[in-house]
Amino acid sequence: MSFDLYQLLAIVHFLALCGLVVYGCHRLWFLYLWVKLRKNRKHTLSVHQRTDTPYPNITVQLPMYNERFVAVRLLDAVARLDWPLDRLEIQVLDDSDDKTQDLLKDRIAYWQLHNRDIKLITRETRDGFKAGALECGLRCAKGELLAIFDADFIPPQDFLKRTVFKFADPTVGMVQTRWSFVNTNHSWLTQIQAMMLAPHFSIEHRVRSHQGYFFNFNGTAGIWRKEAIVSSGGWQSDTVTEDLDLSYRAQLKGWRFIYLEDVAVPSELPSTLGGFRSQQKRWAKGSIQTARKILPLVFRSRALPFKVKIEAAFHLLANLGWLFGSLVTLTLYPTIVYRIESGLYQYLFLDLLLFCGGCGAIMLYFSWYALFKKQRTRALWVLLLPAFAIGLAPSLASSVIQGAICRGGRFERTPKFGTRGKSRLPGIASIYRRTTVAALGIDALFLLYCLLPIVFVMQKETWAAVPLLLLFPVGFLIVSTKTIDELVRQRVKQ
Repeated sequence: MSFDLYQLLAIVHFLALCGLVVYGCHRLWFLYLWVKLRKNRKHTLSVHQRTDTPYPNITVQLPMYNERFVAVRLLDAVARLDWPLDRLEIQVLDDSDDKTQDLLKDRIAYWQLHNRDIKLITRETRDGFKAGALECGLRCAKGELLAIFDADFIPPQDFLKRTVFKFADPTVGMVQTRWSFVNTNHSWLTQIQAMMLAPHFSIEHRVRSHQGYFFNFNGTAGIWRKEAIVSSGGWQSDTVTEDLDLSYRAQLKGWRFIYLEDVAVPSELPSTLGGFRSQQKRWAKGSIQTARKILPLVFRSRALPFKVKIEAAFHLLANLGWLFGSLVTLTLYPTIVYRIESGLYQYLFLDLLLFCGGCGAIMLYFSWYALFKKQRTRALWVLLLPAFAIGLAPSLASSVIQGAICRGGRFERTPKFGTRGKSRLPGIASIYRRTTVAALGIDALFLLYCLLPIVFVMQKETWAAVPLLLLFPVGFLIVSTKTIDELVRQRVKQ
């Protein structure tokens, strides 16, 4: 490797760190806006629908694929929704090729005997995946409003009465509610996920909604006006995040979105690292695909304020942070080798400043929210977040790159198992496995690679650099250990 290449990699390292700092500063800006906003909750508070308000026709859509552990639980919850039965239609959009459909048919028959208007809609192929299933249901839906729930959600009985009244305003196209979680305490992995997802709703959605920025339907636990979907081009499958794509197209058409913080819908977090990684890879790939498709339209729009356009770019490109993190990891060793001749301590101080600027800002963002919610235990998991993010970054960065060069793709469902609290996974959970030996091999290679800069600085007796550098192999050690544990459990259950 030539001196020029070392120098180039050092520049890439520096720019990637700067990218993380920009992302961290954006998080702190949102935290500042949220702290100001939480003093006035008027705009997010909902009340039950007044008795003199007409009840619109509603279609509840339940897109499913191989959800044998949670499908019946969702169907029962939806069948119990408090709404006039003659104005409530339920569509079970099931493309399963396992035993899920057998379970559903029995339960559908039960609820049909209890005067529920429930239809099982299946397709011969999974064309368009979830987007295709929703579009298929849309064509025959009776309701003027469409409520959508993924299989692992459990809508409360009063969900419709606490949300539908917002559509009295004819400009409202979508109402999104907050996710809550029934299995937060299942493991350290679910604890971290809850810590990461809760501020997405309570801070990001709330701030974007209040500031007039674009925000997105999260694919579930929300209600659409049918006209808003149709007028915006319907569900499209050229990205793997059809919800994000449609959200931006609808808002570009002028439809208003509303976020309700005080309406929470219980859901289930992925219980395995393989499932969580699969979910995050789809979100990372899909957000970049949506950015490619939508951002040119956003910036060409003459009706949108400049601040809305800039925030849309931050929103849709946020997953570039995984790519920046991976570049920092990959260029760490050659950067240290290059700098050793120029005064390593001087450059390490700059690296430390930038790394803490990005990483520290993100840690402050999550810990502030957790402490405000009086979740001290959850706030402690923030200490693990930087290392865990480093361990995940390469696999998610590969999805970011795929999103930048590919349209569409296979919709990988996130396996859910009906767990609550600390309950164990079902014995046959391995049939939906997501953890692979290939993932372990990649993590192990990164773990070994991240030991090289530590060995190098120890040979040079640059001891002050060791604590910072240890963060990288520790991250891959955490991920590798969890992956090994899941692989062993899969083999035992098989």
